[in-house]
Amino acid sequence: MLFRSIKVALTLLLLGSGAGFALTTRQLVVTPGTPTATLDGRSLTLQNAPRIDGGRVLVPLVETLTLLGLPAVNVNDVPLEESGAVLVDSQTFVDLRWLGTASKLTFDISPDNARVTITTQNAPTLDPGAPQARFAPEKSTYAPGERVTYVEYSFDPEGQAITKREWTGRQDAFFAPGDYVVSLQVTNAQGKMSAPHTRVVKVRGAAVATPLQFALRHTALGDTFSDSLVASYPSLPIRGDANENFPLLFSDSPEKPSTAGVLYRDVVSGRARLLAYHVNGLSVPARVQVIARNVDARPVTIRSLGKGETAPSRTEGTLGQVALLDYFTSEASPQFELLPGRFSAVYISPSLPIGAGVNLVQDIEADGRVELSFVILPDDAVPTPETLGALPILPLDALHQRGTFLGAVRRVQVTLGTLPARLNIGDGVTDTGLVGTDVLTGTPMRLAGNYGVLYDVEVLGAANTVMALSPRGGLYRGALQVFDADVTSTVRVPRSGVLTNPERPLLLWRSQSERLNFKFVPANGSNLPVSLVFYRARP
Repeated sequence: MLFRSIKVALTLLLLGSGAGFALTTRQLVVTPGTPTATLDGRSLTLQNAPRIDGGRVLVPLVETLTLLGLPAVNVNDVPLEESGAVLVDSQTFVDLRWLGTASKLTFDISPDNARVTITTQNAPTLDPGAPQARFAPEKSTYAPGERVTYVEYSFDPEGQAITKREWTGRQDAFFAPGDYVVSLQVTNAQGKMSAPHTRVVKVRGAAVATPLQFALRHTALGDTFSDSLVASYPSLPIRGDANENFPLLFSDSPEKPSTAGVLYRDVVSGRARLLAYHVNGLSVPARVQVIARNVDARPVTIRSLGKGETAPSRTEGTLGQVALLDYFTSEASPQFELLPGRFSAVYISPSLPIGAGVNLVQDIEADGRVELSFVILPDDAVPTPETLGALPILPLDALHQRGTFLGAVRRVQVTLGTLPARLNIGDGVTDTGLVGTDVLTGTPMRLAGNYGVLYDVEVLGAANTVMALSPRGGLYRGALQVFDADVTSTVRVPRSGVLTNPERPLLLWRSQSERLNFKFVPANGSNLPVSLVFYRARP
């Protein structure tokens, strides 16, 4: 089927009235090439302008039938040379002469094709058991950029629940003066569909908001909006503070190990962040484990300060996002003690089927020196000093990284002035990657994208601002934690699906105070860079 909505129920529409009857004569006057038209003498703006193609007048099928209150026509079984059907921007256009025959309407085309008058005469036929769509704009007129409120009062004569609503032409705001046609069709619990009910939204006067200003004021948190200028906004400098910082042990190479072995290993004392991102490439189910061994001369106490994990999963975006949501909402766990030379697991993944992955983000603290080994073992293997000592050190793959990087927390302070402006994360220019070492091979490493680094950001001058996230490198799916006055919120980015369009930022937060703080960790399995964009909510 060329366009699903061509199944329009037989009805007659009365613009600007909630009455249950319709005129028996309808007249639509259009000008090919422009959206301006009149219906029964009243001006309106079409959603799709008629066009001239090869001497034929092509009209938008669904919109024309809806405005004239005509039943659906089937174009699927009609030769294209007869119907002239074409698809333009997902809308089906047909030859007016063919539609005149198919729908029994009359039309008059001026010699220069500049004016087309379409007339139909018919009587309303309604299924008495079908629901009836009803709505009206709350105000008689709106200004360009003003939010339109639609008051719906659809009903079902049998008291059935209305389970589906389909709007045509509805917008939360219109940004140019004119008359805009909006239609509603409803379906009840028995699957019966109403006739379309149509109203005209009148837009007059001076604009009160641009599309971007309207979006910043009214877009719901977690929804996207249009802004094609994001890449042109000035970048805010990132000034990191390494004081009181601690290392990040990063294990992502080999990302898909094919044999059991040591993925990464290093010795730490004090606080450390562990990040593991691996896919089971063994021929059997396996587990990723992080084993701590006391290499100090005295007992060492270890505790987990916070942990997030996703496992098992075959979806990369899910691995990164769920682990961060888990991490931001986790709490410290009870501590345990290791005697000199003894070992214990600080993390054991669920069983990973072949091809399934795990993402771990964990902060630990030890009051002495411990050796931390990231290993992958068959699911049924029991780690013992002998089996762990016999494990080979797995080689790096050619695409990913592992190593120890000082700077697991990057504290950033920005002061907002002229807006919009953006804070770029993971771009390698304004935000450079951490430099570290793969201690297993001595290979220098640069952490591209700073995955696993926690950005602890303080935003000054945040009053009357909006924060949004724009994906700049492709697919992105993650989370962040916001602290605003006495409000703490963990934000899923996005609420469902993935972000892909850099010109459709996701609205994260409307600041309630002069100082805004948030914590952000680049999500494994997603693409960087991203831009955190700051706007002035109102001029």
